[in-house]
Amino acid sequence: MGENFRGQVDACARFVMDRLDLQPEWGLVMGTGQKLLAEHLEGGGSLSYRDLPHFPHATSPTHQGRLLWGRLAGRPVLVFQGRVHAYEGYTLSRVTMPVRLLRALGGKNLIITNAAGGLNPLFQGGDLMLIADHINLLGDNPLVGENMEEWGPRFPDLSQAYDRAFLALAEEAARREGIILRKGVYVAVKGPSLETPAETRFLRLIGADAVGMSTVAEVIASVHAGLRILGISIISNVNLPDAMAPITIEDVVATVGQAEARLVQLIRGVLAG
Repeated sequence: MGENFRGQVDACARFVMDRLDLQPEWGLVMGTGQKLLAEHLEGGGSLSYRDLPHFPHATSPTHQGRLLWGRLAGRPVLVFQGRVHAYEGYTLSRVTMPVRLLRALGGKNLIITNAAGGLNPLFQGGDLMLIADHINLLGDNPLVGENMEEWGPRFPDLSQAYDRAFLALAEEAARREGIILRKGVYVAVKGPSLETPAETRFLRLIGADAVGMSTVAEVIASVHAGLRILGISIISNVNLPDAMAPITIEDVVATVGQAEARLVQLIRGVLAG
């Protein structure tokens, strides 16, 4: 991080602020293949990431790369439909641009979602998992470099990165809506290659319940920025190291599509709560 990055965030925030017709309370970062939430937004508008000054462009084919805003369950929200990843060649500070933009626009709460490979043998493809904690195996940290004191502390505490009250709110919303929820630890790896059986065994051994290539950098930056965070994974498949089956991105997107309605229902329940 540095003054140049802060200036880019500020310029992007000014550009978006001139077009917003609401003050966002919540930000939502949507993961692989997710598009249904956009249909539930009331009012608002949208911009392509490519129209936003200094904003990284989503190059993964399953991430649409659009900034949306409107009301969801009556709450003013900013929705990042698709994200960027370290495997696309972006630095982790650049990966966190949506979080920095949300905070610059006055948002205080973040719901971050992803598609993840299940490591817990009790999970099934299509399950929703609340992220209770994470492990950073990205090989880097988005806070490396000069610290912007205006943005947050040099050494942010991650002992409660995922807001306990939000976890309880999500569990209550799931009970109310009849949605089965898992809870576990998410581990982030850089990718883009998928895990070998030996790597899968290792990740399970160190305590991970699901693995993906996103989320952790954004969460670290969110804690640094003082945001309250709820993380949710769609379990796209379950990796059993002694019986690994090939998985394609088409399979992942298909599973996400089957689970997405329940994810949207859960998010709406959390916002309404």
